[in-house]
Amino acid sequence: MEDYQKRMKELAITLMHLILKSLDISEEERSRVVSAGGASTALQLNSYPFCPDPNRAMGLAPHTDTSLLTILHQSTVNGLQIFKDGVGWVLVSPTNGSLVVNVGDLLHILSNSKFPNVLHRVVLMKENQQRLSLAYFYCLPSDFHLSPLALNSTQMPLYRSVSVRDYIGIKAKNLEKALSLIRF
Repeated sequence: MEDYQKRMKELAITLMHLILKSLDISEEERSRVVSAGGASTALQLNSYPFCPDPNRAMGLAPHTDTSLLTILHQSTVNGLQIFKDGVGWVLVSPTNGSLVVNVGDLLHILSNSKFPNVLHRVVLMKENQQRLSLAYFYCLPSDFHLSPLALNSTQMPLYRSVSVRDYIGIKAKNLEKALSLIRF
């Protein structure tokens, strides 16, 4: 498990450097964000039993992740869905040997909404198999002060500066309304 966590952290750091570089963030600023006093990480095993009547139960209610990035390894059983504007809920079918990467609220804020967070849920399936997933959450330290980085002379920040700790507190109290509460 330690080796898996180490590899996921390396992948998350690489992805964050590439994402921030795509936003024309300076190397100095990228390094400040990515190596900000040691990232906070978590590894979570999710287990969803099969359900004979999936219309009567929900595996995981719709939400966005608070993290910068979430890297998800799915078993072969369907259930993960993302919400796509104008379309609705779309199934993210597991593909052998692949990972799903979700953008979380913190990256949404840092990118000034250029990288939108992903509303997702897990629905239970009628298949006679348990659904398992392994989620790796990559987050900034709680004392990191968060504000949009991806700005040029014509852009105004969409979000006010807030510490990660304060944002987590706002989200704990207000759930999916949290971003609107720190928006200008």
